[in-house]
Amino acid sequence: MSNFDEFAAHSENARALWYTAPGVCELRAASVPDLKGDMVRVRTRTSCISRGTERLVFRGNVPQTEWQRMRAPFQEGDFPFPVKYGYAATGIVEAGPDEFLGSSVFCLHPHQSVFAVSAGHLVRIPSGIPLERAVLAANMETALNALWDGLPSPGDHICVVGGGVVGLLTAYLAARIPATRVTLMDVNPSRGEIAEALGCKFSLPDNLAQDQDLVFHTSATAVGLQTALSAAGDGATVIEMSWYGDEPVPALLGSDFHSRRLVLKSSQVGRIRAERRERWTFRRRLATAMSLLADPVLDRLISHRIPFDSAPERLPDVFDDPDVLAAVLTYE
Repeated sequence: MSNFDEFAAHSENARALWYTAPGVCELRAASVPDLKGDMVRVRTRTSCISRGTERLVFRGNVPQTEWQRMRAPFQEGDFPFPVKYGYAATGIVEAGPDEFLGSSVFCLHPHQSVFAVSAGHLVRIPSGIPLERAVLAANMETALNALWDGLPSPGDHICVVGGGVVGLLTAYLAARIPATRVTLMDVNPSRGEIAEALGCKFSLPDNLAQDQDLVFHTSATAVGLQTALSAAGDGATVIEMSWYGDEPVPALLGSDFHSRRLVLKSSQVGRIRAERRERWTFRRRLATAMSLLADPVLDRLISHRIPFDSAPERLPDVFDDPDVLAAVLTYE
């Protein structure tokens, strides 16, 4: 088979995951553009479902005000439906400039079996980090950005409310700051073993840590937000990392909220903290997040492995299952 014929075969066989109606997703044929300049073709090995964000996309809960800001890199289609969405893929470069051939790479790309992009959109995966774990890079980037916003210090008592993937990664990073005491709070007691493995304490809501120097909230629930405010010490900051889509979020900002001088502050990975923007690019931040995945303990965050072909049937249950952490699509 000639190089051209081989490329055509790859293009014909490419498929992508689309969200097509509330509660419905399907696999569709995908076109792969011709390679020009520094473009590379990547054969996907794994991609990660972002259970929080993609659940909102799946259900059609992206508010119209965010339809443009919420567009993922290389997204096709428009909100609410149909959209080809996702932003955590790893694979092997199988065509393109010689210096990239055979490289293991990460790309902020939707779930698709083969794709072509400019090499500038790729982050090389360091040796020693398996491709499956590397799909957590986007989540790690969110956690890293949150720590920049929260400004934790050595010795701080820190609470993370919400034990999903982003919450666990945030707790993991915070626990590696010298002398910090980090507590992960979640309603699911099964998170306790994982929290301990990551170097954190664990508590259920009825035994919540109090008087914390810094609190991160990641549960995407109003109850969780109120719990985070209750855990904060006087004058402390609560970093709100949750995104609720179009759902209203009641919060008790009466009572002692003002007298305790609490600070409620948003964190969003789409922006870099102002004092870092002159030096930090999104690419530098993502590469840094990738380097933070060297610890094998982070494999514990991958709870489900789903063949790509089975995604349309399996994902509805994944989005409804509170025990799911990182659900990884595997490509054969």
